[in-house]
Amino acid sequence: MDIHKTRPEQPLQLHILGICGTFMGGLALIARQLGYKVSGSDEHVYPPMSTQLEEQGITLMDGYCADNLKCKPDLVIIGNALSRGNAEVEAVLNQGLNYISGPQWLFEHVLQRRWVLAVAGTHGKTTTASMLAWILECLGFKPGFLIGGIPLNFAISARLGESDFFVIEADEYDSAFFDKRSKFVHYRPRTAILNNLEFDHADIFDDLDAIKKQFHHLVRSIPGDGLIIVPERDQNIEDVLEMGCWTPLAKTAINASSEWQALLLKADGSQFEVMHKGQTQGVVDWALSGEHNVYNAMSALVAARHVGILPKDAIQALQSFQSVKRRMEIIGQIKGVTIYDDFAHHPTAIRMTLDGLRKKVANEKIIAIVEPRSNTMRMGIHTQTLAESLSLADKAIIYQPEELDWDLAEVANHAKNIQICKTLESLMTQLKAEAHSARHFVLMSNGSFGGIYQRLLSEL
Repeated sequence: MDIHKTRPEQPLQLHILGICGTFMGGLALIARQLGYKVSGSDEHVYPPMSTQLEEQGITLMDGYCADNLKCKPDLVIIGNALSRGNAEVEAVLNQGLNYISGPQWLFEHVLQRRWVLAVAGTHGKTTTASMLAWILECLGFKPGFLIGGIPLNFAISARLGESDFFVIEADEYDSAFFDKRSKFVHYRPRTAILNNLEFDHADIFDDLDAIKKQFHHLVRSIPGDGLIIVPERDQNIEDVLEMGCWTPLAKTAINASSEWQALLLKADGSQFEVMHKGQTQGVVDWALSGEHNVYNAMSALVAARHVGILPKDAIQALQSFQSVKRRMEIIGQIKGVTIYDDFAHHPTAIRMTLDGLRKKVANEKIIAIVEPRSNTMRMGIHTQTLAESLSLADKAIIYQPEELDWDLAEVANHAKNIQICKTLESLMTQLKAEAHSARHFVLMSNGSFGGIYQRLLSEL
């Protein structure tokens, strides 16, 4: 198959609103590889995304305004962070410019002619998609991919690829202000991983049932000769499948009966045996830890098997998998303290991350430092579950910025190991004091955390 069939005969001008987000930035890179002229605007134009884009000849504008459209784009791709009232959105509408959502553009220009392998779920999408892309890469498939993070094995978040296969992180967030369907409804995968399902994105979903409905729409789009990969026991996913499923299922489990099993050889998940229908396929011995990563790996192995890769070869590829930037990434080891940067921003993800680290380091002192930055966290949805998720840390420090919509004291009331800091100065003072006895600092945020990462490294 010629994956460049959609390349324009004459370079068309695309303009992307919200271009520095991981998804939209990935679209920009792929569009450039297809031969389009690309420009874009965002409120947060800074490295590393800005550097990555500018190196590919993409013109960036800082801030949103009508003047950014002077390039007279043939098509405007509008990110889901933009809404009515935004100056540049209003200019697009007033000028009658042709516009489209990012997911729809991706399907029409890239995915429509590819074997799409989509990874959906509340947790683990980025890591699982990165594992799957790496397995395909190691076996010579040269896949395209668009991932909501930067896989360390590739050092880029997106590329067009050179084969039929395209791996995509399938996000349930909405597509655009004019298309409130989940992004993944556009992708029409042949191979789909549904890692797990919990309530999240409280800013756009009223309840868990609303999310289940979107997952059901995804299931309805998967062909009968495709494959859906799910955990053996996840009631929410089972509820989705009970709404209707026309595609074969493959199920995974850890230390439990299932078609695909992982038998932990080390409690922290750093070594496990892969079983298929009771037959040993090989042993994964890698640098990652945590049962969540074992589940991620099993899903990736099964998805790779669906395109013809033998488990033993996929296992070999996983031995060299380097994880993803900001997923328990060690950013420093100073005076006996290991400092991790982790993207966890949902109580379940926080709990799984700390569980993996606790099993790895045993009784060594762990300090978890959390910035409740996601829209769901900022709305105070996870008050009690946040406290419970931090129980495996010896101490948890939660940063409460001034603009947070609720008082974090409610969380501290649920657990004795939680401390609240209302300024970055007090947080830094506390961390420097803890550095004398702690062995592990885990910084958890899906944002920049006020630049605390470099500051902590320098002041320690």
